[in-house]
Amino acid sequence: METKDTVMMNMLTMDKGENEGEKDKGKEEVGEEEEGTQQENGRLMLADGLAERGPKSLTSCSGQQVSNGFTSSTPQSPKEGPGTADCCGGPASGPGSGPTMPLAGLRTLVVQQTSLERPRETWSKKMDFLLSVIGYAVDLGNVWRFPYICYQNGGGAFLLPYMLMAVFGGVPLFYMELALGQFHRSGCISIWKHICPIFKGIGFAICIIALYVAFYYNTIMAWALYYLLSSFRGTLPWSTCTNSWNTANCNSYMSTDHNVSWSNSSSSPAEEFYTRQVLQVHLSPGLHQLGSVSWQLALCLLFIFTIVYFSIWKGVKTSGKVVWVTATFPYLVLLVLLIRGATLPGAWRGVVFYLKPDWKKLLSTTVWIDAAAQIFFSLGPGFGVLLAFASYNPFHNNCYKDALITSSVNCMTSFLSGFVIFTVLGYMAEMRKQDVDAVAKDAGPSLLFIIYAEAIANMPAATFFSIIFFLMIIMLGLDSTFAGLEGVITAMLDEFPHILVKRREWFVFGLVCVCYLGALSTLTYGGAFVVKLFEEYATGPAVITVVLLEVIAVSWFYGTNRFCNDIQLMLGFYPGCFWRVCWVAICPSFLLFIIISFLAFPPEVSLFNYHYPQWTTVLGYCIGVSSFICVPSYMVFHLLNAKGTFKQRLLKSITPEPSSNNHRDFIVTNAV
Repeated sequence: METKDTVMMNMLTMDKGENEGEKDKGKEEVGEEEEGTQQENGRLMLADGLAERGPKSLTSCSGQQVSNGFTSSTPQSPKEGPGTADCCGGPASGPGSGPTMPLAGLRTLVVQQTSLERPRETWSKKMDFLLSVIGYAVDLGNVWRFPYICYQNGGGAFLLPYMLMAVFGGVPLFYMELALGQFHRSGCISIWKHICPIFKGIGFAICIIALYVAFYYNTIMAWALYYLLSSFRGTLPWSTCTNSWNTANCNSYMSTDHNVSWSNSSSSPAEEFYTRQVLQVHLSPGLHQLGSVSWQLALCLLFIFTIVYFSIWKGVKTSGKVVWVTATFPYLVLLVLLIRGATLPGAWRGVVFYLKPDWKKLLSTTVWIDAAAQIFFSLGPGFGVLLAFASYNPFHNNCYKDALITSSVNCMTSFLSGFVIFTVLGYMAEMRKQDVDAVAKDAGPSLLFIIYAEAIANMPAATFFSIIFFLMIIMLGLDSTFAGLEGVITAMLDEFPHILVKRREWFVFGLVCVCYLGALSTLTYGGAFVVKLFEEYATGPAVITVVLLEVIAVSWFYGTNRFCNDIQLMLGFYPGCFWRVCWVAICPSFLLFIIISFLAFPPEVSLFNYHYPQWTTVLGYCIGVSSFICVPSYMVFHLLNAKGTFKQRLLKSITPEPSSNNHRDFIVTNAV
């Protein structure tokens, strides 16, 4: 967002009250020399105390550089003539200066550059930012996806490719987005005019992808809310086969039921509650006939979006407070469930199955593909969230340290979640007299809503553990929803500030309404099929391609050296060789590897014995392309609307505009 900056010019205050006339050029502001005085649009600070504010000391001597490239000036009064004054209050000297006069009262003012526009909102506390980023990165995928992928790809052996992909791919991308957002103080759309204007379509593509995610991601929280409300009973409804939705195939086959015979056509009470009562998927034959909307789920989703609206409608000032609960409560629940799971019989079987390394699987390319995809979607670069969150940071905030802390917490949470899940799966295998791999055959939401829910139902104090577990699921999802929508909101407000900034509440309300209406297809009887379609095709390939273009634009067009200079200006140190090599070569290769793997081995999508027909695959790719198409479309639009020859247009389209409003500069002036 461009601003017109007004610089408060030098002023000389004389002992006898003689004031020079104020020049009204550029709406200059003048301040009297009073230590600690604050103006509405700027601050006057004495140089004596400025050294305490940071490592970059400012000198009051004439002609030396201060702050970010500005030179200090020593103004002279008409009586002093062309002579110069000693910086330390010494006599003026020079040809024609006449008799020297001691300037014992010389003080140095540091005048801060100011902006005429409304100052950018900032986080109330540093922890608000850290918890928001952690809450965004740690989502439902950490709980259900990582444990499943880990045991499927060699158990403990999977941790090696996972850590390599994190170090050389995920964390550098995470760090890059935080640094970009913090330096340019812009959302994912308007930031591109400061990086490479022709790639501005990336910002619009990110916003569309975020909307697609909001269409299906919040529906999973609506399912969890349905489970939560159903948990306030003495006996959990998915623990028995005597309910109205149960069929003749329902069998409760825990070891306590010695008279139950299990067959391939049998189903558990938890499975029938999930499929026949919550989703009611048996009423839909497939994507070609979704059926009507479930009013119970529609009300649950309405409640979820109501919480989302009142958490983000005022900006990061409110959402930064909400995450103190939504980002910390899941860790408390994970700790409680881990302790409970470790005390269950057979828990050790699940842990051994989770961590037992199968080194031969490392020779398979699918293991490395899964590791790359998991760390990418877990840390979440490319959704505009990290850019938005970092843009509300102070300019000199240490985003390098933040990137390392939050990415480490995210990876450790995934690892911890594996113990929480597999201690319970080991318990179920012990109770069923089966192998752990037979129990852990389900992936995705079914792992939580069928397998884990059934395990909770057979624990002592089942109601309590059910309530806190599904409350944890809801809060894990809420953090990510807050972040995803905040990325869109920040992008649009920065792109259209004169229209939307003063109408933020109404814009957020309209955005939430659009997300709710877009999610209605996922609330139908066949809504689970729609959720799976969005998850597999609509967002994954598109966002990876967008991030690949983002890395190329920053590293190759904007330039790694320029980007590193920006980081040095913010943090006071130049990024090392490791980060530069990652941004230029390793990260693009990392992302290209995922894209090629996806195209070479397209997923075979099926759900509840429903195999997606070929036309649904085409539909999924069309949804994905509908967001990515913004990138080439904007490139063509930008080149057609530029002036000059084609070479001049192309040169202008890859030349970044100066980002003058990103930080405050200081100008030194002397006063008597």
